[in-house]
Amino acid sequence: MTQHRKRHKNLGLAELVAIALGGMVGGGIFTILGVSVSMIGNLTPVAIIIGGLIASLAAYSYVKLGLYYRDEGATYSFFKRTYPQSHFSASIIGWFIIFGYISTLSLYAYTFSSYAISSTDFANNIWIRKSIAIGVISVFTFINIWSVNGMGKIEDAMVYTKLVLLTIISFALIQHGTTDFKTFMENMAVDIENSSILSILIVSSITFVAYEGFQLVINAVNEMTNPQKNIPRAIYLAISLAVIIYVVISIGALFAIPKNDIIKYKEYALAAGAGEALGTLGTNLVILGAILATSSAISGTVFGSSRQMAVIAKDGYFPNWLSIRKSNIPQNAIIGMAIMSAILILIGGLELILEFGSITFLLVSLLMAIANYKIRDKTESSKALTLLAIIGLGIGGSLILYYELTSKWEQMMAIILLYLVLSLGSWIYAKKNKLKDTDDIK
Repeated sequence: MTQHRKRHKNLGLAELVAIALGGMVGGGIFTILGVSVSMIGNLTPVAIIIGGLIASLAAYSYVKLGLYYRDEGATYSFFKRTYPQSHFSASIIGWFIIFGYISTLSLYAYTFSSYAISSTDFANNIWIRKSIAIGVISVFTFINIWSVNGMGKIEDAMVYTKLVLLTIISFALIQHGTTDFKTFMENMAVDIENSSILSILIVSSITFVAYEGFQLVINAVNEMTNPQKNIPRAIYLAISLAVIIYVVISIGALFAIPKNDIIKYKEYALAAGAGEALGTLGTNLVILGAILATSSAISGTVFGSSRQMAVIAKDGYFPNWLSIRKSNIPQNAIIGMAIMSAILILIGGLELILEFGSITFLLVSLLMAIANYKIRDKTESSKALTLLAIIGLGIGGSLILYYELTSKWEQMMAIILLYLVLSLGSWIYAKKNKLKDTDDIK
């Protein structure tokens, strides 16, 4: 095992759960709600629960590999150390996972700005929206550079406040909605007759992006107390809480908001529904909840992914300056993440980037399950559970690709092009590393 330098252990279970939930309960639930309702209606809560089970299967291998390797490089390091002879596989995993995080970071910031100015005269001004998005990334870049402990406490406050707010809003919508429980169940019965198992599973696979973020816990392995207990506790607890909050939000929306409005307004549907049921106060609470949700997602993603980027850069698969740390904080990687996210925001096309992120994280989770199966004796993993994870994630990945090809084939072609560009960059750095190793041997 690699020996790490002694570092301050500032993050306990509460902070780790907050980091994971911060990465999960961001823009994802607001985005997937409209897609899910348009495809399977009142069966949306069922698909969300199945999506949580898929996420739990993915988490199993992450937990086992995280406890075995104890490496803040997480996804990248697990694959590199399981397959140490392949420079290209290590490099391409690193590039894919980091740009997946950059895409979600951009989306969270853009969603933040959309809600922040949604009730002002500037709501439709695209450049003000982009400026605010870049500004909020800058704020959390500073916070993450300033203090690990400070970031943890701020993350605690934002995450747990947003969970309380979203829960209150959801129950208020259920209470004041025009649909009662009997009607809801009758509508669900109709949706069961009209929906296929395939469509439910496709939606479950799409919802996987709303659970992306639990991996960020492992990136904090060098700043956490008692990793042996806190890694599995934090990850499984965070996924369970995310499932509960997503189900409550979806039921609240379906009780209070007409399906056509959910489909039409998508991420703004919850705010519109709260306005109808609870008035201006309800709308303002939803906006506040969305701002807190996206803020904590930005903070948690910057924290975890920057540490992974620094590890990859130190190994030579990104520019070396990204590996430099000050007081154990990877400040250059944090700044690098912020700059690249800002560029994506300026370029636009965030829906395309989001789809790239969802496919990437599902694919990478499958590769983690395969890596865990290879060394299952060392990680003390169940063969049956690991195989189940591989099968489940493989089916999920196939279903989301099928959905993309049949409904958004132009977007799928653009995603393939993006993969080719990233593959080229990773190949160049893998070749440099291979040549360097050859020179060292000589």
